[in-house]
Amino acid sequence: MTLSPTARWTTGWLSAAAWALSFPLFSALAPHRLWGWCAAAGYLGAAAATALGRRRAALAAALLGAVAVPLLWLVLTGQGQSEVTVIERSGRLLLDSGRLYVDRPAHVEEYTPYLPGMALLGIPRALLGGDGSGDGWAVRLLGDARIWCAAALFGCLWAARRLLGGGPGGGPGGGPGDGPGRLLPVLVASPVVALPLAVSGVDLPLAGLCCLALAAAASGRPVLTGATLAGACALKWTALPAVAVAVALLAVLRGGRPAVRCALVAVGGTALLVLPAALLQPAELWRQVFAFPTGRAQVPTPASSPLPGRLLVELGPWGWYLAVGLLLSGGLAVALSLLARPPRTVVAAADRLALGLTLAFLLAPAGRFGYLALPVLLSVWARSVAVPGASRVVTGSFRLRPSDGGRPRARNERPGGHFA
Repeated sequence: MTLSPTARWTTGWLSAAAWALSFPLFSALAPHRLWGWCAAAGYLGAAAATALGRRRAALAAALLGAVAVPLLWLVLTGQGQSEVTVIERSGRLLLDSGRLYVDRPAHVEEYTPYLPGMALLGIPRALLGGDGSGDGWAVRLLGDARIWCAAALFGCLWAARRLLGGGPGGGPGGGPGDGPGRLLPVLVASPVVALPLAVSGVDLPLAGLCCLALAAAASGRPVLTGATLAGACALKWTALPAVAVAVALLAVLRGGRPAVRCALVAVGGTALLVLPAALLQPAELWRQVFAFPTGRAQVPTPASSPLPGRLLVELGPWGWYLAVGLLLSGGLAVALSLLARPPRTVVAAADRLALGLTLAFLLAPAGRFGYLALPVLLSVWARSVAVPGASRVVTGSFRLRPSDGGRPRARNERPGGHFA
């Protein structure tokens, strides 16, 4: 039995409400519990509005309950996950001393498991001079790192959409997400984006830059692709798989030279952004950015979800090496797939990157379920900018037609392979 679009969307909003309600019931973090209550109310309102045929009202209710209300409340009351404080402290240290990391951290709150680029998102708080206690609402709002993380995400998604020529507003359908142009606001309202946006925001800039890099690669802009990848790799080392996927996409669409140019810009830009911190605090960068997230620092990481890699680590020292071995094997398998069957469209590239990141997060010695939001965001975003039901997928100056077996065809090339 096939459900109607209205029934599908109503069921979807109800499922999101049930997921949100699990946080007040099971989470020990106050920001998560607050988000859960607000989001559940918003999703239930969206389900009711969808059942009544009010699609725009449904999306508005979800965005209000899952994003606007909890985000503003948590920001204005100074609540959030520790990542917010870590980013803002990095920005303050950068302005005060040129350093990014606390020397010889003794507590988990003193660790900064991010590369230097993340400190830029904490600079507004340092410039405004707020310390989080007794600040006015304007300082709290404009200085909070979550606001700038969200701005980075939405700015990148807007730029990516412009590079790809935008998507249609969507055709007929039964829900607010019918048609690719409407998937994006639904994605923002979903728990995948709404929860991290409200409580921490730390992974959103990385997600936005990955989307922008894939869009730039698909539109044939190697320098912009490389610069965007450098920005992503300067935030977190988990952005490295995006370099391989974007270069592979450029190579199949534009050829070897643009791909090499992109790779050189990405490597050079990353070195330019990371090298000063590596030279100034090499021991701390290694200890906090690499050893701490992988469970090899003196202070254990709080990322302890029961994912396969984490469960292997709990078996003993050999379990850690086994988890790392499986992680490297998974990365090698994805890399070989890029050589054997490189992606030819934005959707294929986003799915390949999502696959690689999913394997990495599942097999990492330490991880959280929340990390898996990034692969989901990539796959849904790619489909929000794709053209459904069309006879071709346009990527930059190439058009991929089914009759060509997916081979890129230039605009002035005839079906037989000859140029006009």
